[in-house]
Amino acid sequence: YNPADFYVQMLAIAPNKETECRETIKKICDSFAVSPIARDIIETASLVNGAGVGIELARAKHHANDPYFLQPMDGVDSTGYRASWWTQFYCILWRSWLSVLKDPMLVKVRLLQTAMVASLIGSIYFGQVLDQDGVMNINGSLFLFLTNMTFQNVFAVINVFSAELPVFLREKRSRLYRVDTYFLGKTIAELPLFIAVPFVFTSITYPMIGLKAGVSHYLTTLFIVTLVANVSTSYGYLISCASSSISMAHSVGPPVVIPFLIFGGFFL
Repeated sequence: YNPADFYVQMLAIAPNKETECRETIKKICDSFAVSPIARDIIETASLVNGAGVGIELARAKHHANDPYFLQPMDGVDSTGYRASWWTQFYCILWRSWLSVLKDPMLVKVRLLQTAMVASLIGSIYFGQVLDQDGVMNINGSLFLFLTNMTFQNVFAVINVFSAELPVFLREKRSRLYRVDTYFLGKTIAELPLFIAVPFVFTSITYPMIGLKAGVSHYLTTLFIVTLVANVSTSYGYLISCASSSISMAHSVGPPVVIPFLIFGGFFL
């Protein structure tokens, strides 16, 4: 869905597949070398080198309507972008949504993982009653609510922007879109998943633990857990934006998250 990613995948040499990748690259280069576009480029280069600027200008004029040659950027507004803000946002949102849908197994695994963790926590704290021990157990279960939603969502997005940083910089320098449209499109495309995860988690653990009965109390808990999950996601986006590589993001993530858990009210 991203031309730059496609070109990199086709022309890169993957580990343990060097021979196969080199053969693929050779086929692509050989096919391009005998194509009309390559011959036209070679002819243009020879004319420019041999005949000077006059022939170069004539050649450029000849290709004024050629779709294979870059044309002057007509229709660019004062901001330097051809497309409006809404068009940029829509395209980024659609591309990001396709990238989410292209790997449905990942979504299923995340939901299954959430259901398994919720079932485990619900089994450990199953059927609490409101006595002294039950109150302490409920406090512990609520703390697990926060820790699970925090770590699960922070590390789910901590490498999103770090992994796409080279592509983003290239497309941004090409004036394809703004920074705000890219950020909003990426985050909104992944928002449904970060709403579904807290819903699955809360719907399983809430009745198993035996928290306060009532639809309003359940919805209040669901709302708070969803807020915690999305705040954690935003914090993961912050770490990802501030990191120059995936390894750096994974190294910075835990040290900056743990202090919030220590001073979150359960231990201190």
